[in-house]
Amino acid sequence: MSSRVMSNDIFRVIMTALMMVILFSGLAFAQGDQAAANSVAIDTIWTLIAAFLVFFMQAGFAMVEAGFTRAKNAGNIIMKNMMDFASGSLVYWAVGFAFMFGAGNGFIGNTGYFLQDTFANLGLDIPIAAFFIFQTVFAATAATIVSGAMAERTNFSGYLAYSVVITAFIYPVVGHWIWGGGWLAEMGLVDFAGSTVVHSVGGWAALAGAIVLGPRIGKYNKDGSANALPGHNLLMAALGVFILWFGWFGFNPGSTVAGTDLSIASIAVTTNLAAAAGAVMAMIVSWIKYGKADVSMTLNGALAGLVGITAGTAAVGNLSAIIIGGIAGIIVIYSVEFFDKLQIDDPVGAVSVHGVCGAFGTIAVGFFATEGGLLFGGGFDLLITQIIGVGAVFFWAFGLGFVLFKVIDSVIGLRVSEEDEIEGLDYSEHGAESYPDFMVNIKAQN
Repeated sequence: MSSRVMSNDIFRVIMTALMMVILFSGLAFAQGDQAAANSVAIDTIWTLIAAFLVFFMQAGFAMVEAGFTRAKNAGNIIMKNMMDFASGSLVYWAVGFAFMFGAGNGFIGNTGYFLQDTFANLGLDIPIAAFFIFQTVFAATAATIVSGAMAERTNFSGYLAYSVVITAFIYPVVGHWIWGGGWLAEMGLVDFAGSTVVHSVGGWAALAGAIVLGPRIGKYNKDGSANALPGHNLLMAALGVFILWFGWFGFNPGSTVAGTDLSIASIAVTTNLAAAAGAVMAMIVSWIKYGKADVSMTLNGALAGLVGITAGTAAVGNLSAIIIGGIAGIIVIYSVEFFDKLQIDDPVGAVSVHGVCGAFGTIAVGFFATEGGLLFGGGFDLLITQIIGVGAVFFWAFGLGFVLFKVIDSVIGLRVSEEDEIEGLDYSEHGAESYPDFMVNIKAQN
């Protein structure tokens, strides 16, 4: 009898132990599921906050472009920036995102039109809607870069036609090549947040537009020398640069699309250091060259540093970020002068800041990346890949942009009349004036 009781006791102990194991295992699984859910929630919130910061950069671009151009065109600048985002959002939702991130081939994606797909090929944990809105604000950035280079003489309807095409097709194709699993991604090109994907695409298209348009009336003399056509508000331009600098903390760290990825902190540091170095070096060089510390060049130096570090912000160290940003701040000054000598009129320096410095920043990754960079013992493989990528994107964006602007010029008309340009695009294109009291006083004096 005692042995039977002992057996029952042993059986109860074993069963109790098994039940406890099962219970605690269930709790562990539940806690694991909750931790995973929390991680996805944090990543989603971070991606959305970053997207909202990048969206605010549209205001920065508008302020920079309006400040660097004349008062009679300020409203036109605002309209172009507004419609870049508004029309761009619609066409990017319809086809652009599918071309960029849909399953397809090495050249272009071809699934997920109108966001009707799970986009399982991306392997995302966050909702596709969060990733889509983040990419939408990037697409708008690429389109709005062109506005500044074509300022003060562009037909508004012609510009709208271009804006739609770059957001729907030109930009997404490059995005697919590098971020969507395309041929440059397979080669191993590093462009973390878009020095080439976003900025160079916009910059090279801006170059094409400026060439097709021709310079503003009065910009160049018969002997080839350039006349300054000062912007109307440096305070507005400076505010725009500060907004862009602020928004870049969403642009670069946000490209992790993961708030649980603690590298967002180091990415923020490299971003800031490069911007600071770009501003300081542009100030020093302009001071030496012109005898004064040039305000507009210093502002563009900060932007040049930001554009330059965007490709390698997660791949380089702090000192390398300072070097990249500082060199970009120097390059932008000489690049602006170079295009002026070619009589390519770029009122805000968009080609130099975004096209040239975006290309430089992408190539610089091949030198300074801690993994694979030439200066860190990685050999030439990454550097060669970066150069190939920069060249391919130049031919794509500039080539298609040039053809597109030529077609628009023939079909719609790309440039306003001489009379409208002199009067100002605020009135001729939109029937309004940004500074009515100021303009009334000017007219009265004349």
